[in-house]
Formats: sequence, structure tokens, C-alpha cells
Amino acid sequence: MKLLLNNKYIALGFIILVASVVFIPLIGNCPLFDWDEINFAECAREMVVTGNYSSVQLNYNPFWEKPPFFIWIQALSMNVFGINEFAARFPNAICGILSLCVIFLIGRKVYSPAFGLTWVLVYAGTLLPHFYFKTGIIDPWFNLFIFSAFYQLLIHFNNPVGKSGMQSALLAGFFLGIAVLTKGPAAIVIVGVFLGAFYGLNRFKKITEAKFIWAGLLSLIITGSSWFIIEMLRGNGEVIKAFFDYNVRLLKTEDSGHGGFLLYHFVVLLIGCFPTSLLMIMALKKSQNDTPYQKHIKFGMIILFFSVLGIYTLVNTKIVHYSSLCYLPITYLATYSIFKLQSGDYRLKKYFGPVFIVITLLIGLAFTALGFADKLKPVLLENNLIGDKFAIENFKADVHWQGWEWVIGLAFTLVSLLCYSQFKNGKIKFLHYLYGFYTVFIIAAVNTFTPKIEQYSQHAMIEFYKAVGEKGFYVETAGFKSYAYLFYADKKPEQNKNPEAIKYITKALDDMEVMGYNRLTSYSLAYLNWMQYGVIDKPAVFVCKINTAEDLLKNRLVKKLYEKNGYIFCVRMPDPINSDSN
Repeated sequence: MKLLLNNKYIALGFIILVASVVFIPLIGNCPLFDWDEINFAECAREMVVTGNYSSVQLNYNPFWEKPPFFIWIQALSMNVFGINEFAARFPNAICGILSLCVIFLIGRKVYSPAFGLTWVLVYAGTLLPHFYFKTGIIDPWFNLFIFSAFYQLLIHFNNPVGKSGMQSALLAGFFLGIAVLTKGPAAIVIVGVFLGAFYGLNRFKKITEAKFIWAGLLSLIITGSSWFIIEMLRGNGEVIKAFFDYNVRLLKTEDSGHGGFLLYHFVVLLIGCFPTSLLMIMALKKSQNDTPYQKHIKFGMIILFFSVLGIYTLVNTKIVHYSSLCYLPITYLATYSIFKLQSGDYRLKKYFGPVFIVITLLIGLAFTALGFADKLKPVLLENNLIGDKFAIENFKADVHWQGWEWVIGLAFTLVSLLCYSQFKNGKIKFLHYLYGFYTVFIIAAVNTFTPKIEQYSQHAMIEFYKAVGEKGFYVETAGFKSYAYLFYADKKPEQNKNPEAIKYITKALDDMEVMGYNRLTSYSLAYLNWMQYGVIDKPAVFVCKINTAEDLLKNRLVKKLYEKNGYIFCVRMPDPINSDSN
């Protein structure tokens, strides 16, 4: 332990080694999940298949929702490991390793090596922050770049003079620009709100010179606008416009049914980041024993947390990972509370115990019940306790359970309560033990339950896509949105180049554009209509959900093949006169 505390390079090596063991193994042990995981992986796959790395494509058409940086990283991974689940998720495992190294170095600089190592442990042992490093979604890298920009801003505001002031301003602009290239202008909105709050709460006193502001802005513009300018020069202005329209729409309306109540993200962070969220609340209390620099960093962390939470509370689209940038300040402030509890500056509040016990029991019960899913299935189905027809059929899937899975939830409950009984009496080291156990618990829970949830929710669909993909059939979904058919049916670019399809779809898009539809966003609908009614040269297969199949089955050309676990699989055979093959 002394070596870890005294030598930062040994500590970093240790973190990299342990994080690699924690984040990398088994990340490819189940299919990617619709939508987000498969969405980004499919864009990366199409880069690899076409060799076109300059533009983002989906279904071999321009994709306007995300810029390319994360897609580039995934495409690089697929070039190394092949087109598969491991390659799609590997970049975020690397991001997890880098993130733990970054927060160790920041914690070490602000307080001590022990603080940095504890922050690493808290982050790795908190459910949602840990889980997202095992996924193929875009947010871990986005958060790392924004947080890096944020930290450089805090360094700059602490010492906004000379070479160091210029360096931190330039780095802040650079990291923010990379964040824009990763996910879009939300990065600028987040940092803008943070700066407004930080500046306002400092009573609008001057915190930097104009030359540093211009340097940071120039760095941001050069980095963040580079790809957009290139796309504009290549004649893809319509795609860029659609991209900004999409991002504005996310702020104003619910996206594809992703709505929620006003305090959605409060609940997500309270439960998903338990018990870190409770410890974070304690850190809002002032401490008299911090240096001015430590107070400055803590103040910035609090402002960042509430800025992000405030933005996504007001945004109408509610998705769990939208507030994921909060994980960094939450875990920092929780670590701060742990150190203050150790020093005696803080004491556990009266509310902490009851809330800790209640949330522990709720989470433990949820995982225990999940472990009994196979045993509970007959009870839930026979007593009509599930209201949604599609969910009922999902739950009928034949999933193999070992019978011991419930132990994971029970262990979570017992160890949590045991550690609480110790640290409430002043044995704060049991908080470290608790987070060490939670790291193991999360690994066990994710690797045990995630593949089984996938088998209930989408496995029948993925299985079908793989089968028809081997035959090269046309594939589409009807009545619901999905990207899985592109990735798992291994759709090739030439499937969009059928002359009859091009003629039919072009006319359909012309007609739809007259009616006010956007050509870019309407392509899939036009393609689906061609598959149903146009001239096809090989079988066209359709996947729909059991509660959305009615319209498709009204088409006499379309025949039902079979249904399984809530999905209905259909086919339209080509007219032999217009077909070269069956």
C-alpha cells in the first residue's frame, strides 16, 4: 500500500491492471441491445464494410444524429477484433481504465494519493458508473472529455495567469471540442450552464482575462467544428442541418417515447448510484479545514452536478444515461465525505441510516426476485399480473437458470447491512470494504443477469436476423424502431442499390417531401413500403411485435412465418416473373 501511495506510476500501473480485469472480461458475452448499443455499432460496421471513414452512415445512408469520434474508435476496434460484440464494447472498457486513471491523478493532486485511490474505488463500486463501461454506448467517452474540459477550467480559474493559464484555457477548449465531435453541441450547453452558474455564484467577479477566453474559444472552434466544416465542404450541408435540428428537437420534445416524470433523474441517481448518492449529499455541508484550492474544486464539482442535473431535468427526453456526467462529481463528493468522516469533520446524519437500509432492501429484493424469475414466471403469467401483451410473450421465453442466481441479491443485502452496522459506529474503513464488495457484486450481477434479460427481451429477434442474414434476404421491421436487423443480418451496401428499389423509393421520397416530410428521416419508411408493394428480386422478411402486426398482416402479399416471444416474423416472396431467384 505504501508503494501505491508514494509512487504515482506504480499506482497507475496497479489501477490499469485491476481495471483491465474488472472491465474487459466477458464484455462480449451477449448480443448488443437495441437501440443505442446497436445504433453506434452499426455505424462503425458500415464504416468498416464501405471503407468510408469520413462520414457517418446508417443503413448506408447519411446518419445525422451523432458526430463521428466515438464511431471512429469503434471502427478501429472492429478492424482489430472483427465485427462483434466484444469489439463494439471494448472502447468503453478502455475508457473505463482511462477514467479511473484520470480521477486518481486529479484526486491525488487536490488532496492526496489515498483520496485518489478511494475515488477510484468508489467509482468502480458504484452500479451505474461501473455498468456503462461494459456497454457500447457513446456517453462514457463524452463524459470523460467534458469532465477533462471542466477540470481544466477549474485549474484556469484557480490560476488564470501566465503560461499555465494559457495552457489550461487551450486544453479546456480542446477537450470540449472533442466532446462536441463525440456527441454534439450538448457539450457546449453543459459547459455553458456550468460557466454561467460558476460566474454568477462568484458574484460576477472577473475570473479570467479576455485573451484566455479568446484562446479557449479558438481551440474549441478549431477542434469542435473541424469535421462539420469538412462535411459542409463535401456538400453534406443537409446532413449537418438535420443533425442540429435533431439536437434541438431532443430539448423540446420526447424522443421516440423516451418520456418521464420531472424528477426522473433524481431517482435514477439516488438508486443507481447508491450509496454514493447519500454520501454525496453529506458533502454539501461546508468544512472549515480545506485549503482554498480544495474549496474551489469542491465548489466546482457541486456546480457541475447541479448544472447537469438541472439541464436533463428540464429536457423532455428522459433516458437513464443522459445524466451520466453526474457520476463524476457524485463520486468525487462521496469520496470527500468519506475522508471527512475519517477525520471527524463529518458525522452520519440521522436520515442516513433509515434511507440506507430502505434502499438496500429495495435493491437487494429486486436482484433476489430477478434470481427467482424462472420460479416467479408461472405466478405472474397465470394471475395476469403483466398488463402488456408483448411483455407477456417476452416472459415466456425459454431461459436457462442455474437456480443459485438469487444468492447475488441476498449477498448484496447482507453485506451492505453488515458494513453499515460497522461504519455507523465510526469504523469508516468498512465503507472501503463495502465498495470493494460492490465492485465484485456488480461484475457478478452484470455477467449473470444481462445475458438472461437479453434472452427474454430480444433474443428471438436477433436469432431470426442472423438466420435470414446468411441468405441475403431483404429485412425490415414494421411498427417499431430497431437497428438490430442491420447489424445482425449483416446488411450489405448492394441491398440498397436494387434498380427497382431506387426508382420506387425515389418517387416515394419525392411524394413525401411534397407533404412536408424530411427525405433523410423518411428513407426507412419508403424502403419498407417498397418491400411490401414494389418489385423485389428475392424474399423480403419483416419483423413486428405481436401488438403492432395488424397493419402488416392486412397486406395479402405478406405471409406470416411464425411467432416467438412476442415477435411475429413474416415474408413476402418475389413474383417469379420479376425475379431471378427465390
